[in-house]
Amino acid sequence: MSWLEEVFKVKKPVIAMCHFQALPGDPRYDQQKGLPWVIEKARADLLALQRGGVDAIMFSNEFSLPYLTKVEPITYTSMARVIGELRKDITVPYGVNVLWDPIASIDLAMAVDALFVREIFTGVYASDFGLWNTNCGEVVRHQYRLGAQKIKLLFNIFPEASVYLGGRNIADIAKSTVFNDLPDALCVSGLIAGAETDTSVLKQVKTAVPETTVFVNTGVRLDTVEEQLSIADGAVTGTTFKKDGAFFNPVDESRVKAFMDKVKDFRKNL
Repeated sequence: MSWLEEVFKVKKPVIAMCHFQALPGDPRYDQQKGLPWVIEKARADLLALQRGGVDAIMFSNEFSLPYLTKVEPITYTSMARVIGELRKDITVPYGVNVLWDPIASIDLAMAVDALFVREIFTGVYASDFGLWNTNCGEVVRHQYRLGAQKIKLLFNIFPEASVYLGGRNIADIAKSTVFNDLPDALCVSGLIAGAETDTSVLKQVKTAVPETTVFVNTGVRLDTVEEQLSIADGAVTGTTFKKDGAFFNPVDESRVKAFMDKVKDFRKNL
């Protein structure tokens, strides 16, 4: 049994994003409504996703735009507050993503008993957030110092809103990342949240590292999910579950159910 089936109890799991509204310290934070409003919006999305049948949830500060590559403590402490308030409502495996800070993500995961983290752990990029550097060895050592080895690390090797400065093709990046950094999974993304992942790139990554778990990470839709799950080992998706498929909208339970019904039919033939 793969770690995917151990954690998610199904093959080809779908991890749904639960996007938090802007948090204290974020430019768009609504001080009048405060954190109770953020919590209630998150709870409404969480329940709609679970009722729609998703396999897992990933909580993220998606509306903390513009993102930091080293977040302020108020961000991950606020996220811990929100997740703590939601704990009694969570019925599926869950993970976290503090955009875009891997150490903060692991700290948060440890604090709220999350099972997995998605982050940018490797590479150097020219990005919309400036020059973006990483230090995977430092991050993994931090994970082990915390005793957080059980937390699965999902490496986003095709980051959104950035370009890799190494000048190598994606297949070589995948191979060297797997050899040097021992990721639990690789995530392949489009340009921004909700942007379709290039199926040819997804195929190149999976072909390069066939023994490694590979997630399609953005832009999976009802009309593409079967094609992309025929290549990938699972999917991380958020925008397609929103009303009208629009990033800033709340989750539409009927869209979730239609998507997951199709996924469940697809899995019957695996």
